[in-house]
Amino acid sequence: MPATDAPTRYLAPGWFTRNVFNRGIARLTRLGLSLVGSRVLEVRGRSSGVLRSNIVNLLEVDGQRYLVAPRGHTEWVRNLRAAGAGTLRVGRRIEAFSPEELTDAVKPPILRAYLRRWKWEVGRFFEDLDADSSDERISAVAAGFPVFRVTPS
Repeated sequence: MPATDAPTRYLAPGWFTRNVFNRGIARLTRLGLSLVGSRVLEVRGRSSGVLRSNIVNLLEVDGQRYLVAPRGHTEWVRNLRAAGAGTLRVGRRIEAFSPEELTDAVKPPILRAYLRRWKWEVGRFFEDLDADSSDERISAVAAGFPVFRVTPS
């Protein structure tokens, strides 16, 4: 878990993203059509206990699966840290998992792979980074991008 003085970088989604794009992708994913790795993440709210859902991109690197938060320390990130478990859904297929948050030191290859796969969708959140950025450059901003290894429960 991150220290209490961890960076709190967060970029809120705009109206179009929140009300049109994310809802459309989530609807298709719930119907069983995963678009380039999309999943519906379901996790209990850390205060309310209410089940919350968000659309996420599930990344696979060297046989391991990861969730990356391109917008930073979002509500789903905070809820996942507190709950210590979640589910990923595509259509009727639901997978329970345990998250393991990665340290900043091991994030560069994961962030690079994420950018290689989804820069077209999330590149604007990575402030002039791309898949060809140096490890040093990626490491310098890694704290602002939470990454979780997904382990089936």
